[in-house]
Amino acid sequence: MKLRELTSLIFLNLNRRKGRVLLTAIGVVIGTAAIVVLVSLAQGLQKNANEQFGNIAELSRVNVSPNWERAMEAMESGPGGMPSGEMPQPDPITPAAIEAFAAIPGVSAVIPRASVMGGTVMKYGNLEAYAYIIGVGTDDFSILNYPMKSGVADLKKGELILGEEVLKQFYNPSMRPGQEPPPPPELQDQTINLEVTKWTVDENGNGIETKKVLRMKVVGIIQASRSEADYAVYMSLDQVLDLNAWVNGRRFDPNKDGFEMAMVIVEDRSMALDVANQINEMGFMAYTPQEFIEGVNSFYVVLQVIFGGVGGVALLVAAIGIANTMTMAILERTREIGLMKALGATNKDVLSMFLGEAAGIGFIGGVGGIFLSLLIGELINIFGNVYFSSQTTSMYGGGGGGISVDMPLWLIVFALLFSTMIGLVSGLYPALRAASLVPVRALKYE
Repeated sequence: MKLRELTSLIFLNLNRRKGRVLLTAIGVVIGTAAIVVLVSLAQGLQKNANEQFGNIAELSRVNVSPNWERAMEAMESGPGGMPSGEMPQPDPITPAAIEAFAAIPGVSAVIPRASVMGGTVMKYGNLEAYAYIIGVGTDDFSILNYPMKSGVADLKKGELILGEEVLKQFYNPSMRPGQEPPPPPELQDQTINLEVTKWTVDENGNGIETKKVLRMKVVGIIQASRSEADYAVYMSLDQVLDLNAWVNGRRFDPNKDGFEMAMVIVEDRSMALDVANQINEMGFMAYTPQEFIEGVNSFYVVLQVIFGGVGGVALLVAAIGIANTMTMAILERTREIGLMKALGATNKDVLSMFLGEAAGIGFIGGVGGIFLSLLIGELINIFGNVYFSSQTTSMYGGGGGGISVDMPLWLIVFALLFSTMIGLVSGLYPALRAASLVPVRALKYE
């Protein structure tokens, strides 16, 4: 039997039993739609989560600090687990270590950083705010990839770059109870007073508080991006080291003391984990937010598998329905099969015809399931986003990521092929049974 004749016969047989075919296909429709909707829902949640993290500049960065955990393990390695001798120190982040980090393939820059060790308060007019001062060892602040709300990304001595959320931390210490708090000040290109405090002890054991005031110009404001920079105040590293020398009473020795931390910038965020592992092997402690992202992605992959399995159960039930329908078709068409064989149809022709009909039911159900999943997905996107947006607005006063269904093309193609294959496999036993019928017995069948 030619392929064209076989295809025509399959469509003819499916068409003359429309009701039964449609009822059987409904099970496939539900199973296919369940798989597509649930998997695409998990896919959409994963994509939404990655988009939320996608604006964080730290994803292409590895933060390196001395490995104090390793030093503590060495300290406790004495007899009985008690400290033995002088407390060991971790390897410091010296200029030589920074050069070693920079030599790792995929690293575009290594920037040392340090924070002010004394108390820091910013004052502007009658407003003031506590400051988290970070000194960075670069004049080109744009290398950190933070989005700038205003100003420039050049950082020189005597200048500050503030995170946007820092502006909201300013308050009036003279404000009376019930008085309306002042709005965030506009500090772009303004000069503020940075007050640094250190504490010492005199000969009598009395504490002495000493303050140092610096006039600093705000040259840039970093746009809020849910990162450390939102609440940080950036200053030249040299100036921070000078302040720490004043607080500690001695100059900083980079080869002996080492830097507090180093920021390793990688060329591509996909390389961050590999770079972090290499730095850990050097004896330092390296961390990148990519580790957290990888954990989130792994969770959503497991979620997709679970959701797909739930939909697969519905498709399994549909497969049983297809097998039952094809088995009943054999009983009803036994004499027809015998007549076909008597007229010259081979076992292969009969087998192909019944397998084609079963695959056709699966294909029809797959197409219907895809259209149903597209409709359900659109409804979830519309009503889900409206609901979650309203909830986020009422709780936090701003929009949120919400919930979305991401239906990639590969999932649609896979669902269609899978439903067709389910139909084909479900019809295998009935088709083999039909092909094995003896023509003489089939013609006598009542």
